[in-house]
Amino acid sequence: MTTRYVSAGRTVTGKVRKHNEDAILIRDEVGLWVVADGLGGHSAGDYASTMIVERLAALPRTGSVFDFIETIEDTLVQVNADLLQTAATRGVDLIGSTVVVLVHDRNFMLCGWVGDSRAYCFEDNRLRQITRDHVHGGEDDITHFGATPAPPQAGSGVLTRAVGAEEQLFVDWVIADNRPGTEFVLCSDGINKEMSDAELDGECRRNRQPQDLIVSLFELALSRAGRDNISAVVVRLQA
Repeated sequence: MTTRYVSAGRTVTGKVRKHNEDAILIRDEVGLWVVADGLGGHSAGDYASTMIVERLAALPRTGSVFDFIETIEDTLVQVNADLLQTAATRGVDLIGSTVVVLVHDRNFMLCGWVGDSRAYCFEDNRLRQITRDHVHGGEDDITHFGATPAPPQAGSGVLTRAVGAEEQLFVDWVIADNRPGTEFVLCSDGINKEMSDAELDGECRRNRQPQDLIVSLFELALSRAGRDNISAVVVRLQA
C-alpha cells in the first residue's frame, strides 16, 4: 500500500500588523512542507522567513530520507550564518525567524523545528502537539525573541531559539506515524494566539479535508483580534 497525501496552506497579514513576515512552502512533489515566522519587532523578519523558504524550495531530494533531512538541516545552518552576517552588515541586533518543517517518508513522518512555530498531529480522532515551543517558561508560551516580558499572562514567554539568533543553530526533530487518515497542521503563532488547542481539535474533527480546515481556521482567527500574521499548512495522509 502506498500512502499519498493532500495538502493546503495559506498565509495572511492579519488585522494588526502592517506587513506579513510569515512565509510558507508546499512541495508535495518531494514531501516537504514548511512554515516560517519572521521575528516581529526586529529588523527584516520577512527577509529571514523568505530566505528560509526560498532556500528549502530549491533543495533537490535525492538519496534516503536521512540524506534529505541532513540537507535541510545544513541549509538552515547556512541561513542562520547568512542572517547573522546580514545583521552585522546592517548594524542591527537581529534578523531572525522561527521555522517548522514536515518531511514525508514511506515509513514515517519527520518534523523539525526552531522556535515556537508549531506542528500538530491529528490521529485516532485526537489532536496533539508534536513540537515543543523553544521558550522560557511554560511550554505554551508565545512571543518574540528577546522581548521584554509583559506582566504575567497566559501564553507569555521569550523565545530561546530562532534561526539567525545565535552562532550555533540546533534543530529539534521528532518522528511521527504516517498511517492513512493522519493529519498534520503546521502553523505560526498567529494561529495559537487566536484559538486554543481544544478549538483547533474541534476544527480538525469537523473539517477532514485540508482545504476545508484551512478555510475554517482562518475564518476563526480573523473573526478575532488577528494580532499577528497568520499562517498554516495542513497535510492529510491517505491510502
